[in-house]
Amino acid sequence: MDVRVGVRVEGVVQGVGFRPFVHGLATGLGLSGLVGNDAGGVFIEVEGAPEEIGRFLDGLRARPPRLAVVERVTTRELAAAGRAGFAIVGSDGSGERRALVSADSATCGDCLRELHDPRDRRYGYPFINCTGCGPRFTIVTGVPYDRPNTTMAGFAMCGPCAAEYEDPADRRFHAQPVCCPSCGPALTLHPPADDPLSTARALLADGAVLAVKGLGGYHLAARAASESAVAALRSRKHREDKPFAVMVPDLAAARELCVLDDAEEALLRGARRPIVLLGRRPHAALAAAVAPGNRSVGLMLPYTPLHHLLVTEPVVLTSGNAADEPIAHRDEDALERLDGIADAFLMHDRPIHVRTDDSVVRSFRGRALPVRRSRGYAPEPLPIAPGRPVLACGAELKSTFCLTRGGRAFVSHHIGDLENHETLRAFEDGIEHFRRLFDIAPELVAHDPHPEYLSTKYALELDLPAVAVQHHHAHIASCLADNGVDGPVIGVAFDGTGLGTDGTLWGGEFLVADLRGFRRAGHLAPVPLPGGAAAVREPWRMAAAYGVPGDLPVARRPEWDAVTALAAAGAPLAPFTSSMGRLFDAVAAVLRVRDRVSYEGQAAIELEQRADPAERAAYRAAITTAEVFTVAGADLVGEVVDDLRAGTAVPVIAARFHNGVAALTVEAAARVRDATGLGTVALSGGVFQNMFLLERAVSGLREAGFEVLTHHRVPPNDGGISLGQAAVATARCASEGRSEGQPSSRSPSTSR
Repeated sequence: MDVRVGVRVEGVVQGVGFRPFVHGLATGLGLSGLVGNDAGGVFIEVEGAPEEIGRFLDGLRARPPRLAVVERVTTRELAAAGRAGFAIVGSDGSGERRALVSADSATCGDCLRELHDPRDRRYGYPFINCTGCGPRFTIVTGVPYDRPNTTMAGFAMCGPCAAEYEDPADRRFHAQPVCCPSCGPALTLHPPADDPLSTARALLADGAVLAVKGLGGYHLAARAASESAVAALRSRKHREDKPFAVMVPDLAAARELCVLDDAEEALLRGARRPIVLLGRRPHAALAAAVAPGNRSVGLMLPYTPLHHLLVTEPVVLTSGNAADEPIAHRDEDALERLDGIADAFLMHDRPIHVRTDDSVVRSFRGRALPVRRSRGYAPEPLPIAPGRPVLACGAELKSTFCLTRGGRAFVSHHIGDLENHETLRAFEDGIEHFRRLFDIAPELVAHDPHPEYLSTKYALELDLPAVAVQHHHAHIASCLADNGVDGPVIGVAFDGTGLGTDGTLWGGEFLVADLRGFRRAGHLAPVPLPGGAAAVREPWRMAAAYGVPGDLPVARRPEWDAVTALAAAGAPLAPFTSSMGRLFDAVAAVLRVRDRVSYEGQAAIELEQRADPAERAAYRAAITTAEVFTVAGADLVGEVVDDLRAGTAVPVIAARFHNGVAALTVEAAARVRDATGLGTVALSGGVFQNMFLLERAVSGLREAGFEVLTHHRVPPNDGGISLGQAAVATARCASEGRSEGQPSSRSPSTSR
């Protein structure tokens, strides 16, 4: 006897070919019924033999389309209707909005074959796409995900495109960005040219700097092998040293420039198409100015049809902005802001609704370790404990925000450093867009306690109960949420700075933490930060703070005595910090690797590049026996100085220092385990983007019997802070029933 079942599918199931997939699955099993989109996801009614309906439900979960993410399938019994056939019905925009929007996806193999097929009507068309690929998040203006709610609304489909769009058997069925040369967006070049694409390719080959409108904003492109072209781009963009990313036409070109393993290749060619940080070959054909002082380079493969047509050799492809500005994504703004940087502009008339930078990842032990989570990843949600809707505002650097609802955490695309009005406006606009898109009305706002962060000021201006989450607790909570763990754990948070509960600047922390709260078990011994922010820009000041002798080369500068005196004076001119990032700065300065920086973390990055991976010896740092212990970072600096005076090579010293930090991490974690019985360590904070340190710390901890948690879905840097804040606010509210989210008084959740 036939039965009829109502089915609801939730997750990333709109704009990914899910309805035609359901249609094909149902008709293949001889079932009748219907499928459609609504504001909550996909609704289905299916009628037939019970065993065939069982196979249908199994297929929904096990074999969804390439870009779909099935989170939940629920069923209910319906009265049998006896109707024949299976129909795809129109979308229902009413009801509570819970549908998810998929991330932008790289051009699929089917579209690439058409792109290069002279017999295809879309041959050479730079906006080819289908239900399995193309723009999604960057063009969506509302839900449900239908063409009127995208920036393709202004492009009326021609007859052939409309026929594909309406045919359930076609892979472009209800592909909202579907178009062709007759009805879709078109390329233009500024200054004008008869053939924009060919002219743009010729400009790049001749050494010009080209502005290119991509999926989430404008890029600046230059021929990567040309010293003069890359130097011109660097000079005009006011980007002194920070490495540029490089787009290569294919995997063969990537292999010529870098050494790749299977996991790195998979990241490069996956649908997300991030920038992947890779070890460059010694004689790679890249201009020295691409990544000065760096043994690594960020590579990416083409991810739009335009890139496939434009990039025939390696090109630098960097965000279309001047230093410290958000990426330009509107045409008029790009023409104004990038004038004087770009020699020409390759543009198109499909509007970008949400500016989205490229994502950046590394591979660590076969898994992705995000450095910047943006295009290709956002706005796909991460799981979080159910609770009241939360807006988490993140920190200041590498800003993201996070909105939660119904067990989902929507971590935003990368916003940038919240240090100017333009970036703050992008932050505010992004929050409003996410609130509308996912129909979230937050009932709590979580924020960093630092009173001068623009994200904190924004949070406190909202008419919502506020939850302050200490910066390093948020780091550890982010790692816990990333791994689906509640804690308690031993949290190791190493970064540049964050306001501590005692009013000093923390950054080398050993915590006992769960999602509700934390206590400080130990930390790097505090040292002065002479000149405050000036010491961040000038790492030689940290060498002075660590008491480096005045006869070393780093001290041969007229300001040395004054800065040494400033360090001795203490606050407010030299506030105390336990920052691990500043310890790396001090060692980099002593070794003359870098005494001034032009971007965050530069000294530590270049110190890592100099470290000899074959060196296994480690410096030692004393750890006190106090209840809240301190680790003597000055001991490491002292051994660096001793080896330097003994004539030891800088790469060996750099490696011994890294090994020493890994060793103190293991020793301190063992100290906490002895006191608490905890056997799991969570590693977070920007310092753990250092692969040399991370590998040796994880190895040492596992050898000592610890389970180790690292990041794989959000960055360990401040880009993951908003997820940690949201997880803490949710846990506190759930455990105590107070909207203010006060920490529990029970260990380990006491904030000290």
